Amino acid sequence: MFERFTERAVNVVSESQRLAEGCSEVMPEHLLLALINEAKGVSLKLFRMYGVTFEEAEKEVEKYVIKTSKKIENIPFSHAYKDILKHTLDLASRSGNNNILFEHLFLSVITDKNSNIQTILENFDFDTFNARDLLTKLVQKKIKRLEHPEAEYVEEKSSLESVYEGEALAGVFDRAVSKLSAKGYEILGTEQIMASILETTDSELVRTINKYGLNTESFEQKLAEQQSRQSEFEGKKIIFTPNAFLMMNLAVQTAKELGSSVITPEHIVLSMLKTKKGLAYDIIKSLGINEDKLSEDILKPIEKQMPETLTIMKLAKEEARRIGRNVVGTEMFLLGIIGEGTSVAFQVLNNLEVTMKDARIVVENLVGYGNEYFDKEIIFTNRAKKVLERAWISAKKANKQKIEAVDLLLSILDEPTSLAMKALDQLGVDAVEIRHGINNDR
Repeated sequence: MFERFTERAVNVVSESQRLAEGCSEVMPEHLLLALINEAKGVSLKLFRMYGVTFEEAEKEVEKYVIKTSKKIENIPFSHAYKDILKHTLDLASRSGNNNILFEHLFLSVITDKNSNIQTILENFDFDTFNARDLLTKLVQKKIKRLEHPEAEYVEEKSSLESVYEGEALAGVFDRAVSKLSAKGYEILGTEQIMASILETTDSELVRTINKYGLNTESFEQKLAEQQSRQSEFEGKKIIFTPNAFLMMNLAVQTAKELGSSVITPEHIVLSMLKTKKGLAYDIIKSLGINEDKLSEDILKPIEKQMPETLTIMKLAKEEARRIGRNVVGTEMFLLGIIGEGTSVAFQVLNNLEVTMKDARIVVENLVGYGNEYFDKEIIFTNRAKKVLERAWISAKKANKQKIEAVDLLLSILDEPTSLAMKALDQLGVDAVEIRHGINNDR
């Protein structure tokens, strides 16, 4: 039976057995005490609303539970207790859940009429009907939900100012601007940026690209064959050509997703291959280069460094696919942090008893299941992008080369209405506890 119980639900049952020490059976009243003792999030707020504390409830329970002088090693469950467990299984099935949640146990206990629980709760003026309605909404499974709950969040506009900061791209842009002047152009395009990257012959990126037959000579030769820069102009003229602007914006996002707080030539080339626009891309395509293979080879050295955020992003995408979605929101970032399993952020959540099993169940109830988007590209909600943006800025201000998981978790805390925070609330954890844990571990 208990294999379907979440860890929180199992902990409640175990706690009720402990509280039954000195008794001949584990009674429903022990289960009520265990629920009070293990309550978090909404359940804890319900008990606090009516002034139900463990100490006061224990005094009430002692009026109905008889102690025995005989020591029993494995105290059996009473028939009334077993009936509550059966009712809990029925509740879970009716709400569409394969797993037994803490809230299912809570519902079964407060509605039980075969024990003294109703009388005990009445002494606290506990509103069973109100609590039942609230808990029922919490456990109701949403099997299908086509729109992601964070989909309507409006993203703030981003800028490219940070692209020019740092040493990684300083030389690239200096050379690109020189090429621009030599040609008599005023607007920077993908071709100048790519040509400048290829001139850095001592970099691992350029050595990787060279293996595909793309070097300064072949690029310049193909570039000379182009009759015009028309491929660069498909929109409003700004400091970059529209396609270069698109590429650079994507490079910033790529850096964030790969866990880097600085933009590097690798991010630019990966973004150019993804946008599939501009003269630089046209030249790569004309050389017959396998774009996917080139992207994989560029990513290998980055992945070997195993930055925390890169691992978290990969796990977040896997979690989205697991429930048939092609959208990653803040709730998937949370699952990614837990799944990564080594960072300070993970340790803080782990110390607060946030487990992957329970977090997954809460997230599934929040976002529901999608339509099996396994063949589609995974995208981020705008709120997830904002969280990642804030984490990136935080890492840059701290002069870190990489975004750490703790930067991501702190950024999530600054979005109190996000799905990640709603999930944490249901898991019984609040922002104050997390911030305190992070400060203690730093």
